Amino acid sequence: MRQVSPKLVPFLDQFNKTIAELIANGFKPNAINAREALANMTKTHVTDIPKVALIQDDLIYAEGYNVPVRIFNPAPEEELPVLVYYHGGGHMAGSVTVYDPLYRKMALATKHIVVAPEYRLAPEHPYPAGVEDSYATLRGVWDALDRRGMKYKRELSIGGDSAGGALATAVAHLAQFDVNVTIKKQLLVYPCVDYTMDTPSYTENAVGYLLHTAKCAWYFDNYFKKGECRKAASTLFKDFTRHLPETFVVTAEFCPLRDEGKLYYEKVKEAGVRAEHLYFNDMTHTFLNLEDLVKEECQLVYSRMNEFLNS
Repeated sequence: MRQVSPKLVPFLDQFNKTIAELIANGFKPNAINAREALANMTKTHVTDIPKVALIQDDLIYAEGYNVPVRIFNPAPEEELPVLVYYHGGGHMAGSVTVYDPLYRKMALATKHIVVAPEYRLAPEHPYPAGVEDSYATLRGVWDALDRRGMKYKRELSIGGDSAGGALATAVAHLAQFDVNVTIKKQLLVYPCVDYTMDTPSYTENAVGYLLHTAKCAWYFDNYFKKGECRKAASTLFKDFTRHLPETFVVTAEFCPLRDEGKLYYEKVKEAGVRAEHLYFNDMTHTFLNLEDLVKEECQLVYSRMNEFLNS
């Protein structure tokens, strides 16, 4: 029998009650309240903010848009490998500021230099702006670190959660055919890889578990503004070759994106590439942003990220 973690039940009960009251009072979703909701939730429930030895801001210079990045270096005196990580938020919300504590934890847990791009968001900047910014970050990351005079090991991995997972898999797909970009590994946390919304988990987890299926559809409607084919934009249906990076996927039972994450993991394995899958049978989407409620589960994710990246 499916049962959400008791640690999350009070939060979900209050969340669902609040949503119902807002809707009854004429609530209308827009970019403002979507961004505030993720920011406020993360600030409320991720209160452990560890110190990182060196944090610096810079730019990735690219045609059309220079991508702001924040660099988290846990050991500046050492030559560390690099992890470019794309935050989640449905392609509409989230930011480097919102995810700052999560980036710090990743840098410390994995002993990687974490580079966090402030990629452009919809609806102001719809598809494919976020993909363009994400790939530009990969191509310009070494120049940015060199300008800073930062020590590093020329070993690049990528990661992302939710919509950030969509961006990570998009750049992994492109890098298969680009001799100038080499990605060693990728970390995907409840990734969005199928914009068709055609898997059972969208029905099973449609309401009541924080990320509602209707909210996913709303995010995607704001992201795809020019009638793009959503299946063609979905990395689940793109080429899977042996040139993909080794992949670690986290999925959660009570998440609309559960099934597509597992399918992506299986396709990576079928392509002959090493892959690992960490499944939580009682978690919801976005649980890393609810850390104070589910500390052990979040610690396990960071620990497994470390094991995977450094094995």
